Formats: sequence, structure tokens, C-alpha cells
Amino acid sequence: MTTIALNLQATNAAIATAAAAAGRNVNKIKLLAVSKTFPVEAIREAYRAGQRDFGESYVQEALPKLMALHDLPIDWHYIGPLQSNKTRAIAANFAWVHSIDRLSIAQRLSAQRPADLPPLQVCLQVNVSGEDSKSGVAAADISALAAAVAALPHLKLRGLMAIPAPTDDEVAQRAAFAQVAQIQQALNQQGYALDTLSMGMSHDFPAAIAEGATIVRVGTAIFGARD
Repeated sequence: MTTIALNLQATNAAIATAAAAAGRNVNKIKLLAVSKTFPVEAIREAYRAGQRDFGESYVQEALPKLMALHDLPIDWHYIGPLQSNKTRAIAANFAWVHSIDRLSIAQRLSAQRPADLPPLQVCLQVNVSGEDSKSGVAAADISALAAAVAALPHLKLRGLMAIPAPTDDEVAQRAAFAQVAQIQQALNQQGYALDTLSMGMSHDFPAAIAEGATIVRVGTAIFGARD
């Protein structure tokens, strides 16, 4: 087995362990392999090892990869910051967008989604740590944004995404992820049927799974350290 295949095996085993510890069905948790900065051949290796969902953060880097890998039925997720001049390419080439943090971007994605494609699956990015440097919507503003995005014709609002401030303290990790889960629960009590919590990365996904993550975004643990 290749290194990437072994890493995928180990990551999936760790996800299963975390799910069991939380009393959750591991089949309800999707592994998103974050392939940004890694080459096409690394993605092919991961695909050969059974991985089907991949995440990219930079449009100019992602588009040549998508073209080179068009022969593979990959589900591509856009997880990076969203700029208005990049929305057309994202709307045309990705199945998911995790990082919506303002209505103007969501409106552009909806208007630019090709008519022959299914609705773009989207998450709203929540800034749970209140960091000025982080993208995301303040918790107080999520409800209004959710209402507006849910009404757009070519988007399907699936849930929330978060990137809490990094910490090795598992208690702090879980507290941040629990806050995201509580926001989603509050939205669902308002009548939304949100089923996705995109949270947890290589260093903290067990804590995210304990608090209800349905998509964990893992790059380093699969592909190795980035340059």
C-alpha cells in the first residue's frame, strides 16, 4: 500500500474509534480529504484507496486539477474564502461550498449555477471564536443569513461549517464545536432541515465527532505536511 493509502486507512480507523466513543454511527460521518497544495497524482492515489470527496481552497489551483481528474467521479468541495470574482468558476465546477459568509456571495453562486447541474450544496461558515482574522458569520447573524440563503433557487442549504481557534485543549475544542451544533439545533427548531456540520480537521476531528460533526476535513493526516 502507498503512504497515502495507509494514512487514509489510519484516518478512517480514527474516525471509527471517535464515532464509537461518542455512540455514533460512523456511516453518518464523511471524510473530506483536503487536497489543496497537493498534486494530481496524490489525489489519484487517494481515489484508488477509496476516497471520493476532496476539498480545495484556491480556485486557480483547483481548476487545473479538476480538469486533469475529470475522468474520476469525484465530489469536489470548495472550502476556502470566497471572492466575488471567483464565484462563477466555483458555481460551475464544485458540488459543495462550505464557506458562505455573506449573502452577496450566495446570490452570485445561485445566479451562476449552470441550469443543467443539481443545486449547489452549501454550508454557512460560523465564526465561533470571534477572531478578526477568521472568515465567518457571527452567531447572532446566522439566522438572517440562513433565511436568505435558503430562499435562493439554485442552492441547497445543508448546514454549518466552522474553523475554531486552534488549541490542543480537548475541552476547549469540544466547547467550540458544541457551540456550532447548538446554533444548528436552534436553526432546525426554526424549521430548517439542516443535516450537515462541517467541522474538525487533522488535529481536532475526534472532538468534532464527539459534538456531532458529519463532515471532517482532513489534509495533513492523509497527504503529509504542506510545504
